[in-house]
Amino acid sequence: MNSPKSSIQPDAATASPHSGTGAGRDFDPVTFGSFSLRSRILEKDGLPVKLGSRAIDILRLLVDRAGEVVPKSDILAYVWAGLAVEEISLRVHIAELRKALGDGKDGARYITNIPSRGYCFVAPVRRGERNSALAEVPQTQAGAMDPSSTLPYRLDRMVGREDVLAELSARLLSERFVTLRGPGGIGKTTVAIAIAHKMWEEFEGKVHFLDLGPLKDGTLVATTVAAALGLVVHHADPTESIVSFLRDRRLLLVLDSCEHVIEDVARLAERIHREAFGISILATSRESLLVQGEHIYELVPLPGPPQGARLSAGEVLSYPAARLFAERAAAAGHRLDITDQDAEVLVDICGKLDGIALAIELAAARAGVYGLRELATLLDGRLKLEWRGRRTAPPRQQTLGATLDWSFGLIGEAERLVLQRLAIFAGSFTLQDAIAVAVEEGEPVEGAVDALEQLVAKSLLSTQPTRLSRCYRLLDATRAYALHKLSESGQVQDVARRHAEHIHRSLEAGMADSGSADPKSPALGRGSLLADARAALQWSYAHDDGDDIRVPLAGSCARLLIELNLLNEARIWSERALAVLGDRHRGGRWELELQATLGHAFMFTERNSERAEAALRRGLEIAAAIGDDANTFRLLARLNMFYRRTGDYRHLLPVALEAERVARLIGDPAGIAGAKALIGVSHHLVGNQTEAQLHLDEGVRNDAALRGAQPGHFAYSRTPQIPLARVLWLRGFPDRAVECARPLTGSGAPRDVVMHCIALCWSASLYGWIGDWTAVEAMAGRLETHAGLHGLAPYQAVAAGFRAQTMIAGGDLRGGIELLRVALPRLHADRYELYASAFVADLSRGLAELGQPSEGLAILREAIARIELAGGAFDMPELLRVRAELELRHGDLHAAEASLRSSAALADQQGALSWRLRTDMSLVRLKRKQGTRSHLEELAATYARFSEGFETADLKAARLMLNSTLV
Repeated sequence: MNSPKSSIQPDAATASPHSGTGAGRDFDPVTFGSFSLRSRILEKDGLPVKLGSRAIDILRLLVDRAGEVVPKSDILAYVWAGLAVEEISLRVHIAELRKALGDGKDGARYITNIPSRGYCFVAPVRRGERNSALAEVPQTQAGAMDPSSTLPYRLDRMVGREDVLAELSARLLSERFVTLRGPGGIGKTTVAIAIAHKMWEEFEGKVHFLDLGPLKDGTLVATTVAAALGLVVHHADPTESIVSFLRDRRLLLVLDSCEHVIEDVARLAERIHREAFGISILATSRESLLVQGEHIYELVPLPGPPQGARLSAGEVLSYPAARLFAERAAAAGHRLDITDQDAEVLVDICGKLDGIALAIELAAARAGVYGLRELATLLDGRLKLEWRGRRTAPPRQQTLGATLDWSFGLIGEAERLVLQRLAIFAGSFTLQDAIAVAVEEGEPVEGAVDALEQLVAKSLLSTQPTRLSRCYRLLDATRAYALHKLSESGQVQDVARRHAEHIHRSLEAGMADSGSADPKSPALGRGSLLADARAALQWSYAHDDGDDIRVPLAGSCARLLIELNLLNEARIWSERALAVLGDRHRGGRWELELQATLGHAFMFTERNSERAEAALRRGLEIAAAIGDDANTFRLLARLNMFYRRTGDYRHLLPVALEAERVARLIGDPAGIAGAKALIGVSHHLVGNQTEAQLHLDEGVRNDAALRGAQPGHFAYSRTPQIPLARVLWLRGFPDRAVECARPLTGSGAPRDVVMHCIALCWSASLYGWIGDWTAVEAMAGRLETHAGLHGLAPYQAVAAGFRAQTMIAGGDLRGGIELLRVALPRLHADRYELYASAFVADLSRGLAELGQPSEGLAILREAIARIELAGGAFDMPELLRVRAELELRHGDLHAAEASLRSSAALADQQGALSWRLRTDMSLVRLKRKQGTRSHLEELAATYARFSEGFETADLKAARLMLNSTLV
C-alpha cells in the first residue's frame, strides 16, 4: 500500500537562513559534549571546527530541534531554500557533519538516522537561557541587551571607587563569593549597582540584582531569590529548587542590604557557592556572613585631605571625598568655585564627614544655602560620630546617623512629618501612594505635595521615572531613621493602619481591573506592591489595631500571591485569615477570595486533598450566592482541573457546561473560548472524542483572545491546543496531531508554569501513541527538570512514568517495571490519577512479558474497576484491549474475545478510530490463535478510514498484518 506524504511542513522555527524569512534569526548559543555552537561558529574545547556553511545550517536546525525527528524534507527546505536538490547532497553533508563531530567514536552519539523519516540530534543540549523553558525572568528583546532595563539606575559618575570596581570585578571572577562590607551610607549599594552594570557583558546579560531591604522576614529571602530567577514558589523553602536551577548556569547574583536578614542570606549563599560553580555572588552588608567560601572586601571611607596640611584648592580636590562634595554641591545648584582660602574649610568639612559617601552628599546639598564656613560650623555643632562599625574593629562613631539627625533638624516641620509617615513604605511608592498615607483627614494635600518636592530636592527621597509615572523611595538608612522618629512621635500605629488600608484599596482596585484582557491594563503593575503587601499583612496580624482589616487585606493580597505564583505564602495567609473569619465577612467576597486561593494553593502544595475540594466548593457556593460571575468561572475551572487530576471524571462535564453558561453571561471572548477548552477536555477525558474535537476547534478559533488574557483574568491559562492534539490522534489524524502538539513544547509553549508541565505531559503521551519513543524520552527529561526546578513534585512522578514507558518499549522490562512500582504509588498518594491508567497498562504488559501475566492481569483489573466507578475514561477501550492481550496469554480465549468485543464497541461509541485499529489488530491475532483468519475484513475497513499517519507505528503494523495475509 502507498503511504500518503506527511502533511507536516517546516514551521517558522525552520525558516531557511538563505531566505528572507530566516536571514535575521538570532540563534542562542548551545553546548553539547565538548562542542559549543554560537551563530555560525562551531567550537570544540574553545577551538574553531572547520565546517561548510551547509553543514553548519544542518547542525543548527538539528540542534534547534534536538530530540525531535526532523524530516529530510524540512532539512532540504531549510538549507537549500528554493533549490531543487537531490537527497544525496543531504547525505554527503550529514556525513561531513558526523565526521567533524566524531560521531560514533568512543561511544559518542550526536546524529541518528531514523529510516524513512529523517534525522535526530540525540546528544544532550544545553541551550542559551533566553529561549529555554527554564529561563530567568522574561525580558524584552531590547532589555536583553540593555542593562538599564533590568538593573537599578547607575550614577553617571561615581567618585573615588574606580580601583574598587576593578578589584571587585577580578575577585568575583576568581573567588566567586565576595561580601562588600562597610557601615551604612558608605556607598555599598552604589558600588554594587556599578559592578552589576560593569559585568553585564562578562556574564552575557545574566545579572540579577536583588534589593533585600524591604524584607522584614528572613524566611522570605529564598522565596525572593527564587522569584527573581523566574522560579515558581510552591513551598516554604525553595532552596533546593534554587540550587538545582543554578547548578549548571553562569550568572552574577547581587544580594544587596543583607544585614537585617543575614542568617538566611548566609545559609542560601553558602549552598549556592558550594554547589553551583558557575555562579558569582556579591553581597553587601554591614557585617560578614561568616560562612564557608566567603571573601570579605572592606569598603573603606573615601580618602580625604589630611587635616592641618596647607594644601591648595587643586590639591584638596584631588582627594575623592573633597571631589565628591564639590560635584554634588554643584549638582544641587551651588556655584562652588573653591579658592585656596576655601580649601582649608573644605578640608575641615571632609574631616567631619569622615569619608562617608551619603553624609558627604547630604551635606553638599546644603552648601548653597549656608555657604562653606557656616556649613562647617553646623557640622561641628550637630554631627556626632556615634555609630558602631565592625565587631573586630575599634569603636567608631555613626556619622550617617548624625548626618541624618542634622538633616532632619534643617527641614521644616511639615517636611519632617511627611518624611516620618513615608517611612512606613517597605518599597517604592507613587505620589498617589504618598498622599494616601502621609495626609491625615482634614490636612491639605498641597502641603504634602510641596513637602515631598522639598524632600527630593534635599536628597532625603530618591526618585526615578517608571513606565506610567514617577516613583519615590527612601534610602534604607533614611527610612530606618525616620521610622524611629515616627515611633517616638506616637503616630506609628495610625500611619501603619492608613498604609494597610491604602494597600488593600490598591490591590482591590487591581483585582477589579485584572479581569481585563488588555495588556496595557494598570493591573500589570500590581507586583510592585508585594513588599508593602507583606508589610501590611504582618502589621495587621501583629497588632490589635489591625484586627478589623485582617480578613479583607488577606483577601486582596491572596489574589496577588496567586498571580505571582507564591502559592505557599498564599496558603498560609488564607488559612490565617479564615481562622479569624467573623460573621461580618462570612459568606462575603473576602471569604470567597480566601477559599478560592486556599483551594488552588492546596491543589499544588498539599496534593489533591479533600481540603482543596472543600475550599473550592465553598468558594463556588459563595460566588453563586453573591452573583460574582468571574469568580464563579474561575472556581469552576479550578474544580474541573481538580477532578481531572484526581480521575473523578463524572464531574467534568457538569462543571464545564456550567462554566460555559457563566462565560456567556459575562460575554467575554476569552472566557467563552476558555469554556470551550474546558468542555472539550472534559469530553475528551470521559470518552466522547467527536464532541471534544468540535469544542476544542471552536476554542482554537478564538485563541487570540485567550493568548491576550493577563494572569489576573478569570480565563487565564486555558490552552485548547493541548487536549486537541490527543483528540486528533484518537480521531484518526496522527499527522495533524503532531503538527498541533509541536508548538506546545517549543515556541508556543504556555507561559504558565503548570500549563507548561501539562503540555509536556500530554505531548509525551501523544508521541508514545504514535511510537516515537525518542520524543517521549525527550519530553520526560524536560518535564522532570522543569517540575524539579519549580517544586512540582507530582509532575516528577509523571516524568518517571514516561521514562518507564520508554524503557519497556525499548526492551528494558525490569528497569521500567521497577521505575513504575515507584512512580505509581507516588501518584496514588497525591490522588493524581490522570496519567496512572496508562502507566498501569504498561506495568501489566511488562509483567506479562516477564512471565507474570497473572499479577499483571490483577493489577489491570483493579485499575479498570476503579476507573469505571469514577465514570469511565477515554482510554477504557485501550485498557480493555490490554486486558484481552493478558487474558490471551493466560489461555482464556473466551474472556479475551469478550474483552476485545467490548473494546471495539466502546471505541466506536467514543469516536476513537485509533483505539479501534489497535483492537482490530488484537482480534486478528486472537483469531489466528483460534486457528482462523477471520476479522481481516474488519481490520481492512478500519485501516481504510485513515487518510494520514501511515508512517506511525500502529498504521505500519496494521499494513504489515494485512499484507502478510495476501502472501
